[in-house]
Amino acid sequence: MKRNWNQAFQIAAVYVGTVVGAGFATGKEIVEFFSRFGFFGFISILMSGYLFVMIGSKMMRMAAQIEAKSYQEFNEYLFGKWAGSVINIFMLLMLLGVSAVMLAGAGAVFDEQLGLPRNIGVFLTIFLSYLVMLVGTKGLFAVNTFVVPLMITFSLILMFLSVQMPNFLEQFLYIPHAPDGWKSVIAPFSYAALNLGLAQAVLVPVATEVKDDWTIKWGGILGGLALTLILIGSHFTLIMLPNLELYDIPMAIIMKNLAPFFYWIFVLVIYGEIFTSVIGNVFGLDRQLQQLVPVSTMVSVTAIFAVSYLISLVNYSTLLSYLYPLFGYICMSFFILLWMKPFTPSKRN
Repeated sequence: MKRNWNQAFQIAAVYVGTVVGAGFATGKEIVEFFSRFGFFGFISILMSGYLFVMIGSKMMRMAAQIEAKSYQEFNEYLFGKWAGSVINIFMLLMLLGVSAVMLAGAGAVFDEQLGLPRNIGVFLTIFLSYLVMLVGTKGLFAVNTFVVPLMITFSLILMFLSVQMPNFLEQFLYIPHAPDGWKSVIAPFSYAALNLGLAQAVLVPVATEVKDDWTIKWGGILGGLALTLILIGSHFTLIMLPNLELYDIPMAIIMKNLAPFFYWIFVLVIYGEIFTSVIGNVFGLDRQLQQLVPVSTMVSVTAIFAVSYLISLVNYSTLLSYLYPLFGYICMSFFILLWMKPFTPSKRN
């Protein structure tokens, strides 16, 4: 059988692009879950990386094997018909909430970094998302294949510059006092659960369309490894920023200080990653809504953006700090069942 590495890399790019959203690309989410705990945060990142590789790959392979066309079908397979329906309602609400966080993140980029009204960023994102949604899966692949390598490259550049700073080792090994330090123990599980639980909206239908088990398996492995690399690079960078919890977009602040010649390109890359997550979430929600209500893509996407926009009017940092940890705990049931569910690859693959 011919090994399709090109398609495996495309799946990996969609995997990374779906997970690396507003909170991840800006650094705010990594601060909240990991970097504020210092060295303990680094240990948590390594555990998260392992979970992204193993559980992410398993989720996509399992979805393709049962031919699940949406996360609704996949959750009903995991939880059963009744419990799956309840989980799907939560998933619908969470995806809307995360789409709102992404739109708020786009607004924060325009406001904090470009000095422009936040609504310009929000409405530009909505407009561009409409264009990609009209193309469908190919548009999703194309955008992620372009943006994800740029994000990895800039993460490595920042990491390289950070580790050369004279007090890097001291900061790396430092364990700051945190009143909620116990969260560093559950962070790798709640973080992986949050991101995989939400990413299934995109990854389940994509894996089912691809079908080939080898391609999906290696797409999941490569995507998980890339996410781990970006997490480590971002953490190495963020720990060098004093008062890192005060900023909405800490990664851009660091780039401005360490490599100002790359700053504007990096801001565009951050925006690009936010954009890939917006279209990923809307893609998954659109597939789900069309199974529930027979409407056109334009109608369902308009409804999704209308609700997301109203939620996004809340401050970006507030949304992320409260919604993401909450969603992470809710997704733990999905994560545990997925972990425990036996999986045997089909012989035809």
